[in-house]
Amino acid sequence: MDPKEATALGFRRALIPLDGSIVAEAILPSFLRLAQPLGIEVVLVRIVPAAQSTALEDVRHAGENIERVREEAVEYLRAVAATPLFEGLHAVTSVRTGEAAVEILAAAKEFHVDLIAMTTHGRTGLRRLLFGSVAEAVLRAAHVPVVIVRATEAEMARRVA
Repeated sequence: MDPKEATALGFRRALIPLDGSIVAEAILPSFLRLAQPLGIEVVLVRIVPAAQSTALEDVRHAGENIERVREEAVEYLRAVAATPLFEGLHAVTSVRTGEAAVEILAAAKEFHVDLIAMTTHGRTGLRRLLFGSVAEAVLRAAHVPVVIVRATEAEMARRVA
């Protein structure tokens, strides 16, 4: 498919949420190999959880901590976008604060993306019940197509070893 066909299909900009894990980054090599020849712009987004504390002193420290985490997230996304995987691609980065699924969907609308590409951690059973599935929540509520790749920490460790 050439870039004109991709544009005709409506795929001009894709959002890729990353959480800093190698599992989340597993989507990058295969998706970017598709995006590059099609000229798809990539929006990398990282969500920083909001402070949950209500005590005044805790809120102040939580705010300082969130700022530090936000700065680290900005640097992380810049570093990812500077890797050779992104050569020839236009990448935009965005750090947001809040609940992951909600913020991913909000970013998709804000950046007018045509596609969301993400990795699911592949949790099942009790772990899924306790931690939920961001990928599932995004898939159910997205206004654009969602590409999901399943990867677990164990699988990623085997690939790296």
